[in-house]
Amino acid sequence: MGQRAEPDSGQPRDTELGAAVARAQDGDEAAFAVVYRIVQPRLLGYLRGLVMEDAEDVASEAWLEIARDLGRFKGDGAGFRGWSATIARHRALDHLRRRRSRPVFAALELDLVELPGPDNAHDQALEALSTERALELVRSLPRDQAEAVLLRVVVGLDGPAAARVLGKRPGAVRTAAHRGLKRLARQLGASDVTGKGPHTLRQSE
Repeated sequence: MGQRAEPDSGQPRDTELGAAVARAQDGDEAAFAVVYRIVQPRLLGYLRGLVMEDAEDVASEAWLEIARDLGRFKGDGAGFRGWSATIARHRALDHLRRRRSRPVFAALELDLVELPGPDNAHDQALEALSTERALELVRSLPRDQAEAVLLRVVVGLDGPAAARVLGKRPGAVRTAAHRGLKRLARQLGASDVTGKGPHTLRQSE
């Protein structure tokens, strides 16, 4: 069942998340519920991009691991977003290996994210990610670009945090996200852009 994030991303929300994580580590069950409420919508959106209809099952596995290892986490709210995304990604990749399938970019609830205004080509691409037309374009991106955009836009991670999730250098992830957004902006500006059938995430070039 879809859950929608509240349009209040950024430092204030991460401050609340960090405080809730600290209380949850001390055994406060109500605080853990707050952590779940803040993190789950974006985490579920990310997993839908990897495993489609199996996202909720994989998210449940991820939260079991998050709860189990919560005492080992050290960091703030932003760090917790990255840590939980890393766990979710590992569980998703395990799931895909079991299915002997590769990740596909599903029709995500990208309206979870408060997108920026159209100040430049990249912002226009980001804003348009809430449309089905743009989702078809994202599905056609090379896998590294699509997942970089996914982590940056849906999960809301900064470049270094997204790089840690993917196990890559920050520069490589920034480049992949930049190229993906540039390609989206270019294609969104084309006069004839149509999506014909579902696309899967292509292997990294």
